Amino acid sequence: MSKNAPSFYIFHGDDDMAIEDELHKLRSAMRQTPNGDLNTVEFDGEQITAGEVIAAASAYPFLADKRLVIVKGMLTYLTRKGAGESAKKALDFLQSELPNLPPYARLVFGERVPLSENHKLLKLAAKHGLAKQFSAPKDSTGWILKRAKEVYGVPISPRAAAALASVTAEDLRRADNELLKLVSYVNGEREISETDVARLTPYVAEASLFDLVDALAEGRAADAAKLLRRLLDDREDPFAVYGMIVRQFRLLLLAKEHLTTGSTPSTIADALRVHRYVAEKLAKQTRVFSLAQLEKIYRRLLDYDVKMKTGRIEPELALDLLIASLGK
Repeated sequence: MSKNAPSFYIFHGDDDMAIEDELHKLRSAMRQTPNGDLNTVEFDGEQITAGEVIAAASAYPFLADKRLVIVKGMLTYLTRKGAGESAKKALDFLQSELPNLPPYARLVFGERVPLSENHKLLKLAAKHGLAKQFSAPKDSTGWILKRAKEVYGVPISPRAAAALASVTAEDLRRADNELLKLVSYVNGEREISETDVARLTPYVAEASLFDLVDALAEGRAADAAKLLRRLLDDREDPFAVYGMIVRQFRLLLLAKEHLTTGSTPSTIADALRVHRYVAEKLAKQTRVFSLAQLEKIYRRLLDYDVKMKTGRIEPELALDLLIASLGK
């Protein structure tokens, strides 16, 4: 935030964690200056007008040389579908006033979604301000490894990070919330393991499902029944559990078909739209099934599905019969 810094900024994208980190840096820099807190204000962009934003940014700082104004979500709100003529006028007003902000102003727009490349204020920022897009990684494994080490000072194993990434997908805020739970659980005494992830996060259902398939593949009907009971206890709805099992065997069947044509876990991940970690698990599990076996199991699953939906069999009984037949 030097004297030659731009007067307005646009931070946008789906990586709201990175955007918030950037805003935190600006707040921290202001707090280190005389009367910085008195010259920092934040607004909800849906609750304030464009005129009020410009007025707040243009107000002369109190016993300081800069004034920081943070506005969250305003540009997204003004460009939403059906925003109307008033929103267009607000954007036109911002376009005319932003280049004329006083040099002491630091007006920052924080947008939690990517703005269109053709957005008129992005083009304006390229000439008179600063715009930066923050994109969430498609595979958050590396992000989780780095955040655990640099932010929380706790190591996490690569497999544990991959397992967590597989269930949080591109939602970095959710990944961070789950990571914080894991950090508290190990209490700095050891590395976060894959077992910890399975025990404390929503991954537990997926992990149990992989264990269930392993038990069925190895003919351990009793273990499979226990794992089924655990899934039922966690999910309660037998239809939901059945749907998970159907999905798992559908993925196994598709993965097997891809592997027989020379595909790799990486290409399977792209083809099936699953995380690389899940694709590797699927590839490993398909080794104990033939393609014919998986096709037969899938047909049986569909048959039970029809019987459940037509009231010819109760969901829990169908699941028990399925485990008994597949676990032989």
